[in-house]
Amino acid sequence: QVRLVESGGGSVQAGGSLRLSCAASGATFSGNCMGWFRQAPGKGREEVAVIAIISSGTSTNYADSVKGRFTISRDSANNAVYLQMNSLKPDDTGMYYCAARPGYHLTVASCRRALGYNDNYWGQGTQVTVSS
Repeated sequence: QVRLVESGGGSVQAGGSLRLSCAASGATFSGNCMGWFRQAPGKGREEVAVIAIISSGTSTNYADSVKGRFTISRDSANNAVYLQMNSLKPDDTGMYYCAARPGYHLTVASCRRALGYNDNYWGQGTQVTVSS
């Protein structure tokens, strides 16, 4: 099966930047739907950003709290997904997880729904801590 490994987390001051990476290992991943989620202490899992490579091009969706600050991208050739995080805030603190779905999804909306299923591929998580 596909295994996802996140990296790039760490501690940064407010206003700083981090770039998270998610690399696939093991079996080759051929799906077009990947995303980033996060969970802060005492809070539920939050969808941060989702990317789907569809017929019309690349389609993305961002949580309102990160729009304009975060950018999700994917290197399909290397089966990797990235999250560039700029202008970080203390509220961005949490454990960040990479997720992926096999198969093809027609829209980013269907991709988002599919990432809620319990048979996704998940990484182990990487911690992001933003201090004021």
